[in-house]
This record gives sequence, C-alpha cells and structure tokens, in this order.
Amino acid sequence: MSAKIRIKEIAFVFHPVSDIDRARAFYGTLLGLKVLLQLEIQPGVWWIEYDVAGAALAISNMGGPLGSPGANLALEVESLDDCLAVVRGAKIPLTIEPQDFPPCRMFGINTPDGHGIMFHQRKA
Repeated sequence: MSAKIRIKEIAFVFHPVSDIDRARAFYGTLLGLKVLLQLEIQPGVWWIEYDVAGAALAISNMGGPLGSPGANLALEVESLDDCLAVVRGAKIPLTIEPQDFPPCRMFGINTPDGHGIMFHQRKA
C-alpha cells in the first residue's frame, strides 16, 4: 500500500459539553484558559478551542458521535485522504464520517479498546 498515515502533531484533545455557558465559565473563567478559536457552527452550537501550554483543548455542545461522552484525541495528519485510504484499507469502521468545517476536515475511528481518535487536517 503506497498511502501512509503521517501524523504531524496532536491537533487537540476534545471534551464534549452539554451546556456551553457553564463550560465557558469552567474552562475560561475558573481555569483561566485563553481562547484560541470560537466558531458558532449553527445557532447555539459552538466549537471553542482553549490554549493549554501550547496544546489545544476543544469543547463543543455538538451532538452526534462527536458529542458522545468522554475525551477524544485528534491527530493532525499531512493528508486526510491518504489517512482515510489506509483506515478503509484496514477495514476499520468509521465512527465519524469525513466532515468539512471552515478551518479543517476530519473523520473518526475507535482504537481497539474503544477510545475515540479523530484524524484532522487544517485547511490552508
């Protein structure tokens, strides 16, 4: 197989939240984390990234597979298409189908132990 998964860095660690105002108070006010990115995906549905010593902690009140309980790891890859080809070639089921967002593209899988991993590629 010619395509390889080439991981560049940890893109972010993701915490799904149920109440965005309560989460902003916790992460921003209580913990004092600096906001890196705020994006209202649709009315009332937010994606917010905070800086934690140079790494991004993302929170969102988005439902669906991305909003399932527990933390997820997002890995920045050189080519999302190559990564997707490798994952599909290995017959690993996707937990999150490939999605486009204004700053990025991503998809998700579970590890053999059920931990969520998202593969992420920033847009130019």
